[in-house]
Amino acid sequence: MRLRGGAAVAVLIMLSVAGCKDTTGASGPEATTGGDAGGNSGGGSGGGAALTAAESLTVKGRAPKTGYSRERFGTAWADTDSNSCDTRDDILKRDLKQVKFTDGTCKVSYGILESDPYSGKEVTYRRGASLVDIDHLVALSDAWQKGAKYWDASKRIALANDPLNLLTVGASANRSKGDGDTATWVPPDKAYRCTYVAAQVAVKKKYGLWVTAAEKAAMKKVLSTCPGQKLPSGGNPTNAPSRFHAK
Repeated sequence: MRLRGGAAVAVLIMLSVAGCKDTTGASGPEATTGGDAGGNSGGGSGGGAALTAAESLTVKGRAPKTGYSRERFGTAWADTDSNSCDTRDDILKRDLKQVKFTDGTCKVSYGILESDPYSGKEVTYRRGASLVDIDHLVALSDAWQKGAKYWDASKRIALANDPLNLLTVGASANRSKGDGDTATWVPPDKAYRCTYVAAQVAVKKKYGLWVTAAEKAAMKKVLSTCPGQKLPSGGNPTNAPSRFHAK
């Protein structure tokens, strides 16, 4: 656990789209083009792409969690994009402002999360402190129970390190999420919910994960309030390089 990509630093632009926040990133979970007041973005597919994608997701029951462990998704924060920085630091660099480093331009020592997507509050990141998390938008244990159990290790490692599925957030709100899906948890900041759910839909569609009936209904309920919400895209390939291994 814990929606832009690689070592690129995204510029976050908060927009109001049908009552939802929308941001523009490099290739992360909110990598959409800017929208007008009606929620229609220039470029990409037509309005309502996120809702349409949610409707297309396969519905099945949640499989048992038997056999799940974090190690099944490889070493945490593996450098799968081969830019010599681990995934966690890549995401911190992408999402924080006023970034400072302990050495070179990889290890982030300080930064400001100007508006925590989950709470809407400003959060200061200092290396070694626990006020900031990198969230897996689709929690790894949730993914395990909805298809990832049957994948090869390469695909699981890719999911765990895909910028499309990663977001810097305040630790407090994030830890209330646990490994919940949309049916059990959405961000406290209502203005971010459309963007959040669209990102989960994008990840599940990209990796072929299924959803429960309750989860799909919850996704559609949120996205129906922002019918112009775009579906994020981008991130890394769905298979990690062969040098990476998982148990």
